[in-house]
Amino acid sequence: MAAPDGGPANGVTDMIWNAGPMVKLVLLLLVGMSLACWGVVLVKFKLFRRAERQSEDFYEMYRQKKNFGLLYRESQMLAESYLAQVFRAGYAEWGRLSKTLETVSLAEGPLNGADEALSTVEKAMEGAILLETRRLERFLPLLATTGNTAPFIGLFGTVWGIMTSFHHIGLKGAANLAVVAPGISEALVATAIGLFAAIPAVIFFNYFMNRIQAIQGHMHYFAGDFYTVLKREWFRRSAASTKNGTPEAPAVMRTTG
Repeated sequence: MAAPDGGPANGVTDMIWNAGPMVKLVLLLLVGMSLACWGVVLVKFKLFRRAERQSEDFYEMYRQKKNFGLLYRESQMLAESYLAQVFRAGYAEWGRLSKTLETVSLAEGPLNGADEALSTVEKAMEGAILLETRRLERFLPLLATTGNTAPFIGLFGTVWGIMTSFHHIGLKGAANLAVVAPGISEALVATAIGLFAAIPAVIFFNYFMNRIQAIQGHMHYFAGDFYTVLKREWFRRSAASTKNGTPEAPAVMRTTG
């Protein structure tokens, strides 16, 4: 049963309704891919908004606080902040190495000991950057896959529909426009739906990847800044140890009630 005739919208509905089973299956697949992509887009917009807002809040806390131990505890409330995760990874590694740093003998060369120890902190932060990047990229391959494959899936539906139309023409023994046009127009709907699914997917995939690249730059900048703070503290500690003759605990590890 066909839908009643009407405007362009009814015409498209008629073409979909009268399409063959294979074309309908292709259209159903494309609509499902499109809906999944729009779901990913909405989720990602919310995720990026929370992550960027919390990272801005964390960076303000980082600039204002002298006590990194307290900042480490407070950063637990900012689970979506990518900067907080980089800081927590670096600070946790620094905490694990603090006792080792305190026992480094000046005769063995404290600066070399600092470079070796801080390189592990740097690696810990690089690992956190990689994990946060993967978290932000999650489900984005669906957009890329849809953008790359949806037009071809739609084209497959179109080719199949045209083949079916020519088969019907052969059975009827007529090839006038009134016979050919309806079948071909129904088949071309699959290509249109494929493009409708692919174009937004490609646009939003590129948009989110550009935002992730900007966030990566922000994370690397922050990691470099925090690394500089730790190295400066090591130099201060080495100078104090040389002057007093006894190792001094790193100030960034001190905590207050």
